Formats: sequence, structure tokens, C-alpha cells
Amino acid sequence: MKKQLLVLLLLLPILGNAQERGIGIRLGDPFSLTYKDFVRDYISYELSLGSGSINSENYFKKSFARRPPSPSALLASVSAAKGISLAFRMAAHTDITDSFELEEGTLLGYVGLGAQLRTTQVSYLYGAIDNTMNPPKPFETDTRTNGDFGPEFFIGADYYFDSIPFAVFVETGIFFELIDRAHLKGQGGLGIRYLF
Repeated sequence: MKKQLLVLLLLLPILGNAQERGIGIRLGDPFSLTYKDFVRDYISYELSLGSGSINSENYFKKSFARRPPSPSALLASVSAAKGISLAFRMAAHTDITDSFELEEGTLLGYVGLGAQLRTTQVSYLYGAIDNTMNPPKPFETDTRTNGDFGPEFFIGADYYFDSIPFAVFVETGIFFELIDRAHLKGQGGLGIRYLF
């Protein structure tokens, strides 16, 4: 397996004629591995897999209040752990190299639309409001997987170097959670891709 991976990495610069496909890492929200390719000269698609930021504690408190484990449940605390983030996106690009008077490389601005799925593991510590119990009932834990799904809108820029097979990018956008409840979330990031 290690030999096959090494051979693949050594052949990557030879496999493609144009340096359009890229695989890399995105730092930000979501933090992810990313693969980007062009279907036409200025239309791209991207797949990413990683982990997104956790929603606020208030968001999870509202979720608990909407679906308590019992009618007398009283929330004591909330903790959450990052899950996965999976996204598919399409973008339209335009060459803005001349606008910035760059003498080397190519700068493409882009705007796009995608769909994103995020999960978060949430643990609720709660007690019961019941004055008739003596001694009082101990705290209980309710663990749930919070799934968020919806469209995302984004803008950004890719800079393609002339002399090395790498591109760097920066972008910002909005994720509109439709499932499990309507919620807007700002996101953005920067990263680097190896082109092949």
C-alpha cells in the first residue's frame, strides 16, 4: 500500500496536461480536505470532507427545550463534539489577474452555490423536577447526533502559480441550515491545493 501511494504521488505531476484539478487542505470553517476540478473553462465543482464548527450552546439549549427526554427534564449542562462536514459545490470563475496588475500567476475570482451536511455529537446532562422523590433522582445523560443540512453560498479567489503546481485560495460564505431547523451560519477559510 505504501509503495502504491508513493508511486501515485510521484506520477501526479505527469497525469494531467492542464493544471486544473487540485487536492488540498482548507483551514477555517469547515476544516477539510478538498478536491476541485473544472468541468468547463470557468465552471468548477468541489468535494470536501472534514469537520465544521460547533453551533452555540444556546442553539443546543433550544434544541433540548423543543425535544426534552421527559416532560419534567431540567437541563443542567450541554457539551458537544465536532462531527463530520461533507460538501458538494459548484462555482463560476472569472479571470481577475489584470484587475490586480499581477505580472506572474493567474488570479480567478469565483462565486458559487453548494450543499453541505454537518453532524455534531451532543450530550445533555439533565435532572427531573419532581418534589415527591426522596432521595432526589440522580442526573441523567441524553446523547444525540445533531445533523444539519442545507445550501451554502460563497465567494472567493484562487491564485495559480506559474512555476509550481500549487494554488492558494481564500473565501467567505454563508451556510443556511434547513434541516434540522432554519439557521444561518457564517463560514470561511483559506487553503492550498496541489494541482495535477
